[in-house]
Amino acid sequence: MQRFFDRRSLILILILAYLGPIRALMNNGTAGLSNWIVSTLITIPGIIIGLSFHEYAHAMVAYKSGDVTPKIMGRCTIEPQAHVDLMGILSLVFIGFGWGKPVVVNPQNFKNRHRDTLLVDAAGVTMNLIVAFVFGLLLKILVTAVPSILTTSFGHTIFMVFYYVIIINVSLMLFNFLPVPPLDGFGFLTELFHLQNTQFYSFVYRNSLVILLVLILFDVPSMLLSRPIYAIVSFITNTVFHIL
Repeated sequence: MQRFFDRRSLILILILAYLGPIRALMNNGTAGLSNWIVSTLITIPGIIIGLSFHEYAHAMVAYKSGDVTPKIMGRCTIEPQAHVDLMGILSLVFIGFGWGKPVVVNPQNFKNRHRDTLLVDAAGVTMNLIVAFVFGLLLKILVTAVPSILTTSFGHTIFMVFYYVIIINVSLMLFNFLPVPPLDGFGFLTELFHLQNTQFYSFVYRNSLVILLVLILFDVPSMLLSRPIYAIVSFITNTVFHIL
């Protein structure tokens, strides 16, 4: 069982490597690879912040709803080591879409099982949207306080780090809406339509990693989400805060 999981994980890593650095190298040579590495390094703060706050939100809403399981397991914290999933963070680094370590909850402890399960499932994506708006505000304050920030390489790097926090959090939010385990969309859909004991639930849950592999291999997340991500990021940075 473990060996089979490792084999599938290796396949996922190879697919991610192809879609990330290998494709950058094939398309634009060493310059493309160099640009990919620089862009990836700039996204790392956004990845850490996005994953940490996303899973923290799940844990805290579950805890406030009456379930102490996330608290006992040390998930009611924004410390990254409590929430990082290896495959999820590699997916985020390589292609900009990913997930954190799922928060374990016991719905039987909730004050209102159906309502609180939906709230827990929605908490992560809601937190990512909040973080995106907060960093939009911080970026607005930054460019207002330092109008010349884009005139130096260091200033431009700081600007891009903040900007990518917004992009990564919006990406996490939309990617997690996809109805495939371990993503939040599957849990929300399951609870909303009471699918727990259906053949659909069993099939998707049993084949979740394979489904994710296929979706990522055929670049489905990018095709589905690129335009909505651009629209939401543009709304935050241009319409709300008038940054760009």
